[in-house]
Amino acid sequence: MMYDLVSDHPAPRRRKRFRWSRILLAIYVLLFLLFLLAPITAVVAVSFSSANFIALPMPGLSLRWYERIVGYEPFLQSLIVSLEVAAISALAGLVLGVPAALWVARDRGVLARAIMSLMLAPISVPAMLLGFSLLYLLSAMTIGISFLALCITHTVVAIPYVARTVLAVYRSLPVEYEEAAAVLGASRLRILFDIVLPLIKPAIFAGTMFSVLMSFDNLSLSFFFGGAATSTLPVVMLSYMQNQFDPSIAAIATVQMLIAVLALGIVNWIYGIEKLTAA
Repeated sequence: MMYDLVSDHPAPRRRKRFRWSRILLAIYVLLFLLFLLAPITAVVAVSFSSANFIALPMPGLSLRWYERIVGYEPFLQSLIVSLEVAAISALAGLVLGVPAALWVARDRGVLARAIMSLMLAPISVPAMLLGFSLLYLLSAMTIGISFLALCITHTVVAIPYVARTVLAVYRSLPVEYEEAAAVLGASRLRILFDIVLPLIKPAIFAGTMFSVLMSFDNLSLSFFFGGAATSTLPVVMLSYMQNQFDPSIAAIATVQMLIAVLALGIVNWIYGIEKLTAA
């Protein structure tokens, strides 16, 4: 029993206040999650509908619209194109973004800051403006609307995601690691491959995977450069919805979402947030 410091009488127990703020915060978070998940849940549910149109409630359950994905050739062809473009642009963004980020991270000069701002510009410029600019530029270079133009455009957007992630992690690493290796006689290449790259490997992997996801889901830029044989999945889905409005769109959207969730799951499993920030 607690006693008051002045008298010998026991001190009164403080009543726990009923905190409405926590309850209101929990309700707000729950409503916010429902607001985010409700459209996604509705799309997934409609993909199993037996009706010939998108409607809730559903009259029954069926897998016919997933069979429609396999039977409708533009869906499969555009899905393959999207995966190819995402892989090529992510690889190109990796090759161009990682060396630039490593150089900028250790250089505090005006030129380095200008180059970093230039690399991050594609994610700050509106996609429509970026698409128009690249369309005119690539047309002037006689590349035009082609698979190569599509890969170049997506690479421009992939570079900032790789560079920004690598830059953030590399700047958090103590420079003493490299200085100690140099004192012990290691060459620049050995320091790069034996010390720097292993330490920033989580950032490289995470940035590459995020660039893949952004490329796979990109509509604004792909719409400018997609041709008859080089249209990505978002472009084909938009074109399909202009003529038909059956649940096959919900089915292919569910497949697209599952691919994205799987990619994010791989990132979290191999290099989670705690591992990415451990350095």
